[in-house]
Amino acid sequence: MDGFWTALLVSTAVIFIAELGDKSQLMAMTFATRYRVRDVLLGITAATALVHLASVGIGFLIGDLFGQYQHWIAIAAGIAFLGFAIWTLRGDELSDDEAEKAKRSKGKAIVAVGVAFFLAELGDKTMLATITLATQENWVGTWIGSTVGMVAADALAIIVGAVLGKHLPEKVIKYGAAILFALFGILLIAEGLGWIG
Repeated sequence: MDGFWTALLVSTAVIFIAELGDKSQLMAMTFATRYRVRDVLLGITAATALVHLASVGIGFLIGDLFGQYQHWIAIAAGIAFLGFAIWTLRGDELSDDEAEKAKRSKGKAIVAVGVAFFLAELGDKTMLATITLATQENWVGTWIGSTVGMVAADALAIIVGAVLGKHLPEKVIKYGAAILFALFGILLIAEGLGWIG
């Protein structure tokens, strides 16, 4: 399992950061006011594992098919991370319609939360970041790490929301996450250009 632990640690950290301030955290807090926290976390975990499995599959395929162009993939991944930095600065809010759907959801809690999160994560920055990471890192480590990172960030949001009754400091999170994305992007571009080994 070459690179498993590196992939696990990097993807956990990157996806945790990507998820901070994301609309999924707001959905998690909304669902936690309606359902047991355990059921919300199980639904989030199942949905995240499925979405991120597809994401690492796509990323692994891209990395495998175009492996001889690894320096170009690193540059493209770096540019993608710079884009994620801008996306993070732009912000991501839960619309009134999405909040209302979360409040009105019926049926088993795990299924309701899982379906909502699965649909919300399709095409989201955490899905795209997972694809990008899987082009560079071990796919199993990336899958597990990205799932752990997202569930940990959403669990943190639920706990902070329940204990403090408010969100994490939005500006600090937004700027901190954007800076970290930009740093990852710059490092990947420098690696692709051969400036660092």
